[in-house]
Amino acid sequence: MEGLERILSEHPFFATFPKEHRELLAGCAKNHRFNAGQFLFHEHDPANEFFLIRHGKIALEIVAPGREPIVFETLQDGDIVGASWLVPPYRWMFDARAVGLTRAIGMDAACLRGKCEADHHLGYEMMKRFLPILVGRLHATRLQILDVYGKH
Repeated sequence: MEGLERILSEHPFFATFPKEHRELLAGCAKNHRFNAGQFLFHEHDPANEFFLIRHGKIALEIVAPGREPIVFETLQDGDIVGASWLVPPYRWMFDARAVGLTRAIGMDAACLRGKCEADHHLGYEMMKRFLPILVGRLHATRLQILDVYGKH
């Protein structure tokens, strides 16, 4: 587990977390590898993890019937993929697809929710860090909608 705690400490999301929180959270972490075109998750599937991108790119997509998927944001090294694990009913609201070979750390959602419930200081730190991510994704989606539907 020592290796995963070190990786968490080097990732921008967790770098400034207290060491004891990173050690606690390392127990929820595991390595992932996604090949180009492979999906991390699909819309409506259970949101059982979120991902810390270590290397690679992930396209966040909205699927509309009869249309090509709309990529509303592309994430890369140091970014976070997924916040739906925080909000019931814990289901993904979009698709996430690897653009190229991507290495990531998956954080088990049930494990995280349990640790946040047991340690409210940890839960507050997680919420403070996820709220800007959620707002940023909402803004990116808004801009994409304006771009797609604003053309005449």
